[in-house]
Amino acid sequence: MAGISVAATFILGIFLGLMLYLTNRGNMWENRFFNFIFAAIVNVFRSIPFIILIILLIPFTRSLFGSILGPTAALPALIIGAAPFYARMVEIALREVDKGVVEAAYSMGASNLRIIWKVLLPESMPALISGITVTSISLISFTAMAGTIGAGGLGHLAFLEGFQRNNSAIMVVATITILILVFIIQAIGDVLTNKLDKR
Repeated sequence: MAGISVAATFILGIFLGLMLYLTNRGNMWENRFFNFIFAAIVNVFRSIPFIILIILLIPFTRSLFGSILGPTAALPALIIGAAPFYARMVEIALREVDKGVVEAAYSMGASNLRIIWKVLLPESMPALISGITVTSISLISFTAMAGTIGAGGLGHLAFLEGFQRNNSAIMVVATITILILVFIIQAIGDVLTNKLDKR
């Protein structure tokens, strides 16, 4: 659940973040209408509590997978819940790119798409990796929450085998395992961010 949702969140979040940045005032694809639409999508889905989002997406999930149970059925809520959050981080990262670098690329005749792929994304990559690290940790907690409604995973184990059967040992083991996963993800994110940071 976490692996697929992180990968999908990274791709969708970068797309939404780019659209928020590029259509904003003073940028290459400035368009107030589209900027408003993308901002509204991001703000709405970012504001809905995850457990409520799962419930709201039950008809969509059932039509897509034929069931609302299991790890696969949790993916739409996980991705839709996390991608808008990451999109805002992407937008912030892109805003921090030195305008002088972008202007230098323009002066050398670079096209808009080339500037996106060769300037904006590479220059903001440390912040993008840092952002997806934070988002991944949030997704771990989302998957644990999804487990309480039958999505499987450690949350399901802790709730069904631990809480409902009053077995505190299983709850402790599940919690420690989640903490270890969080520490590993944070460590990998820190290493990648430091390697990519040119400052």
